[in-house]
Amino acid sequence: MLNRMRGSKTLCSILLVVTGSLIHLSAFAQFTKYSNEFLNIGAGARGLSMASAQVASVSDATAGYWNPAALANIRDNPQLSLMHAEYYAGIGKYDFASLALPLKDNKRVLGLTALRFAVDDIPNTIFLVQPDGTVNFDNITTFSSADYAFIVSLAQHEKMFGDKQVNFGVNAKIIHRTAGDFANAWGFGFDAAAQISGKRWKVGIVAKDVTTTFNAWSFSLNEAIREVFYETQNEIPGKSIELTAPQLLIGGSYNFKLSRKLSLLAEADLDLTFDGRRNTVISTNPVSIDPRLGLELSFKDIFFVRGGINNFQQVLDDRDTLNNRKIWIYQPSVGAGFKVGDIQIDYAFVNLANQSYPLYTHVFSLRIDLRKKEKKR
Repeated sequence: MLNRMRGSKTLCSILLVVTGSLIHLSAFAQFTKYSNEFLNIGAGARGLSMASAQVASVSDATAGYWNPAALANIRDNPQLSLMHAEYYAGIGKYDFASLALPLKDNKRVLGLTALRFAVDDIPNTIFLVQPDGTVNFDNITTFSSADYAFIVSLAQHEKMFGDKQVNFGVNAKIIHRTAGDFANAWGFGFDAAAQISGKRWKVGIVAKDVTTTFNAWSFSLNEAIREVFYETQNEIPGKSIELTAPQLLIGGSYNFKLSRKLSLLAEADLDLTFDGRRNTVISTNPVSIDPRLGLELSFKDIFFVRGGINNFQQVLDDRDTLNNRKIWIYQPSVGAGFKVGDIQIDYAFVNLANQSYPLYTHVFSLRIDLRKKEKKR
């Protein structure tokens, strides 16, 4: 009992120190709102079908994205996770891959994660209209706008206060963003995380961009493009720095044993952002809080059915012609999965908008346990 109280006090102290530091930092820094939002899309159909409520319960290779500390749950054998998704009728393409590599002592795990979100074949109409006012469609070219992230994770397993398992993890992130040949940016940042596990419960904490993440933008515009910008009264961009505010994720999960073959995992997360007032359940300056709720019903740890809700927002009611009444909306998601040997396939049906104007997409992901070959005697 005493050890449990000490563990709770330690966890509360960590939360208070981290939250206080992030609030203090946000008060003195000028952050770009919604910076690097492609890093908040999600990873793996399991996590997306549970409305991104993964901070506490994640235990596979996607932990390098959700909570790097949870990578320490992978023992003995490497694990590979792959995902591909297309948004808005294939306009936006999102690819994700992660590899978890347990080290020799089985107390540490190295994680390698790569993701790309891109919109390809964007029409470049800068030279569509000629100086004499005529339109020349042959001058239309195309380019791609792509965001890349490469994440190196390190997780370590420890045991503290009784039979509780404690994992710690860090991420080092390299970010590269491009807009055709016109602009590109390089960025760098860190995440820090912890996960505490009991017999049926887990608690996760992730401080994303804990030191702030910066993107250094540079632009390459030739004289012809600059002249068009000047004639059309568009601003000619120069070098700039974009700062991403820290973000704190706190989550708790509990695994209910319904029968010998059935179990129900429930998780609730809180997403705390520090880049100013957002349209969330709790919206203040500088802290906004957005909840996430996810469920996973498991049959013999082979078949899974999942669901969740997140992204609660208050918007004007479309049925109110006076535009005075507001209602709460949210984004639901559902999914399923099954495991065959060392392979697990997951599916998510995700809503990208809200109940009034739903935009759905199908997401599939693959998880493979790369078992090592046993040495012959």
